[in-house]
Amino acid sequence: MTEIADVDRSTPAAAPKPAGRRSAVHGTQVIAGVSVPDTPLIAEVLGYAQTLYPPYLFNHAMRSWLFAARIGQSRGIDCDLEVVAVGTILHDIGLSPAVAGPNRFEVNGAAAARSFVAARGLGRRRAQLLWDLVALNSTPSLALHKEAEVAVGTMGIGLDYGGFFVDLIPAADIAEIVRAFPRLAMKNRFAETCRHLVAARPETTSDNFLRDFGERFVPGYTPVSTVDLLMNAPFDE
Repeated sequence: MTEIADVDRSTPAAAPKPAGRRSAVHGTQVIAGVSVPDTPLIAEVLGYAQTLYPPYLFNHAMRSWLFAARIGQSRGIDCDLEVVAVGTILHDIGLSPAVAGPNRFEVNGAAAARSFVAARGLGRRRAQLLWDLVALNSTPSLALHKEAEVAVGTMGIGLDYGGFFVDLIPAADIAEIVRAFPRLAMKNRFAETCRHLVAARPETTSDNFLRDFGERFVPGYTPVSTVDLLMNAPFDE
């Protein structure tokens, strides 16, 4: 997520609600001092996430959700809170060995997340927002300019990953969330997870933030160069 520091940090505009978009929730719950939606789908997603994530990554997903919710509340952003919840909770499932696929891990995760919610009746429009949030969460230079659900979710994830947007939430609120869901040495464990993925699937890492982990931690890693692609294009000039 190294790009996030370079993008416009202004609050994303709330997207208009298209027909058929469900924004109502069945109830609310308070987790680590943050009021969040309480729905059957979110409960199922939490159970699904726990089967896929190691504890440190589950806690990262939970903090990301709560930070996103708190940012949305503090900025008065109108969005589908259930989509934000599901997308932030599932945003890293592509890092799990159980979620396989031929693409970069964000796309594999987005496909698995959309399949999971589609099987539980989530409408096409809301499922697409979910896909976008999961697929684009590590590319904030795009995600922050998407619909409010995608942008707010990305902001929460970015806050937990690198402290971006930390000024949007009171320090006491951040501390309460971290106490409830400790980081569990996330920096080193997340770096090792990414290093392992680069070593195992280097062909999926040249055009995303895993490239940085490969260049730092994987001996002999040589990412594909976009300059080489241009210069080696099969055209005479």
